[in-house]
Formats: sequence, C-alpha cells, structure tokens
Amino acid sequence: MPNPPIIIKKISGHAGHHGGAWKVAYADFVTALMALFIVLWLLNTSKQVQEAVGGYFKDPSGTAKLVGSTNKGAGESIDLTKERMKEIKAALEKQVRSLPDFEKLKSHIEMTITAEGLRIELTEGENGTFFESGNALPSPRGKELLVALAEELGKLPNRISIEGHTDNKPYSGGLQSYSNWELSVDRGNATRRIMQSSGLRADQVAQVRGFADQQPRPNAKPDDPANRRITLIVLYVAKDTTQDAPPADPSAPANAEKNVGQSAEKNIEKK
Repeated sequence: MPNPPIIIKKISGHAGHHGGAWKVAYADFVTALMALFIVLWLLNTSKQVQEAVGGYFKDPSGTAKLVGSTNKGAGESIDLTKERMKEIKAALEKQVRSLPDFEKLKSHIEMTITAEGLRIELTEGENGTFFESGNALPSPRGKELLVALAEELGKLPNRISIEGHTDNKPYSGGLQSYSNWELSVDRGNATRRIMQSSGLRADQVAQVRGFADQQPRPNAKPDDPANRRITLIVLYVAKDTTQDAPPADPSAPANAEKNVGQSAEKNIEKK
C-alpha cells in the first residue's frame, strides 16, 4: 500500500504586534530620571530654597507667589513664607497679651495675614482707645502698645508700612487748612516716631500714608469709630533685591519726609 502523500502548508505573515507597552515603560523611566535630577538639585540648594519648595507643596496658593530670584542666581532671593508670618503673628500676640490693659484692648487689635504681609489694625472705640479725639498724639495706653509692638518688630528683617485712617466726620478743630487728611498723616508720623524710638530701626519704615476717610473698614458705616485707626503692615521681604538697583541720580533733590502733614504736636479738639 503506497504511503499517503505529505502535504506541507506554508503560512506567510508577520508575528503578532507587540503593542505600545514599551512607550509607557520609557515614559516612566524618563519621569523617574527627572525626579532624580530634581532631588539632586534640591540637595545642593540653600535651606531657604528647600523650605520654599516644601512650603509650595503644603500651600500652593499661599507660598508659590512668594518665591523669586534676582540676576544673582535662582533661589538667592526668597520671600518670607506664610508659615513664617504665622510665627511673627504669634510672637506679636504674645507680646500684646503681656500688657496690663490687654483685656480692654483685645477687641480693638486685629492681626490678619494678607497678600502684602501681616496687617495689624489698631481701631478706636467710641471714646477713643489709642488716640484722643482730634489729637494726633497717642494716649498713654496707645503709646504703651506701640512700644510693645516696636520691640518685637525691630527684631525682624521686614520693613513696615504705617497707615492713618479717620471716619467721615468733618474735622472741626478751628483751622480751616487742617482736615482729616492732615490728621491721618500726623497720626501715622506720630506712630512712626514712637516706634522708631522704641526698637524699630530707622531704615525699617517703608512708608507713612494718610487716607483720611477714603478706606473705611469692611461692613462698617462711614461714621463708625472703628474707621479711626492706625494700620501697621509687616511687609514680605526678599533678600538682595536692593543691591541690583541703579545708583541714585546725584543731581536729583533729596526726598522730603514722606507724607508730612502739619505739626503733630498740636492738641486740637475734634467734634
């Protein structure tokens, strides 16, 4: 019986497609490599940069905008973070609580961390808390508080902005040329003088501004006594930002004292 014929069938074609799994693996490798480079960079940066990066991941909306640099190199100019401002706020509150009249003053002292820095509001009561009505000089109680704040703020590298505010009641001290504008500025300058003689450095005051009744407190009526207030702003600061400033023009006239109103030494009564 003859052997059956052997039939060999050849199947042409390519092996099955292996897919795109290699792309995923390659992407993971590149990501890991980038993370390694970032870690190596952080290990060689200053402590300030490391704290700023850590603060960003803890609070992206609060600290990201506080990180900056100059042309001296990235990371050499770092603003104080919000976490640091919270420490400053706590230290100031502790200092204020040590005052003998703290229980009477606590409802008139408000500290808030804002985009500018730490905002300290010293608001007046109906009968005057820190300033007597119409007087540009602080009362003994107000002076005691300003001295306590100056002792603590003088330890900081931050610059301070001082603002004077009034309510919308017209000034009636008998001088037609003197108004709430002059009073708000004079109170700001009186505050500056006391604080600079009590611990605040001469170069620490960034500006003194008087707003009269143009910036009432939120949800307060224009004639609310709380609108009569002194505001201290502990500003965020950055290192080495002033070293790159162009030299001053020697031909320019010297700047006069900021926002100096009429004499703050006059005791003028207000309605």
